[in-house]
Amino acid sequence: MLSHIRPALVLLALLTAITGLLYPLAMTGIGQSLFPRQAHGSLIERDGKVVGSALIAQGFSAPQYFQSRPSGAGKDGFDATSSSGSNLAPTAKALVERVAGDVETYKGRDGSASVPMDAVTTSGSGLDPHISPANAARQTARVAEARGMSIAEVKALVDSHTEAPGLAFLGQPGVNVLTLNLALDKIRPVTK
Repeated sequence: MLSHIRPALVLLALLTAITGLLYPLAMTGIGQSLFPRQAHGSLIERDGKVVGSALIAQGFSAPQYFQSRPSGAGKDGFDATSSSGSNLAPTAKALVERVAGDVETYKGRDGSASVPMDAVTTSGSGLDPHISPANAARQTARVAEARGMSIAEVKALVDSHTEAPGLAFLGQPGVNVLTLNLALDKIRPVTK
């Protein structure tokens, strides 16, 4: 019996060392050396201070900023420590009421035409930092007016911040709201 247990324990220790120590250390080292920015959270700095991550959405509510899609992360949304969707069924009364309210808010803020789906639905994580180019285009006039810029200037900035799908074919194009709003602040700072 002991002759069977000893090889099993040795194999357990060996596989634990390989998969629990060596492999994670190797992957961390490769990630740090090949993709240092991403390995450190894709942090964005302004004036030497970290203002966010290109990977995590933030809530913007002022009219001079592009608005992120709704967030289901945490009690009040945009809580990076509570990343998740709402887990509400498509027919749940609470979800239907929230989406209907968001549609009305969006129409009141950015016009009465059709509302892009990502403007009123949350992502799976509740923290998707991107909006669709259609959503950004619908917000352009409001942002331009609030900042005293021409619509063409803001549209050009949106176009320059539109990211292609991953590997040019995975997913849809998107506009990172945080980087776009920071670029707007750099061109035309908000005066309080």
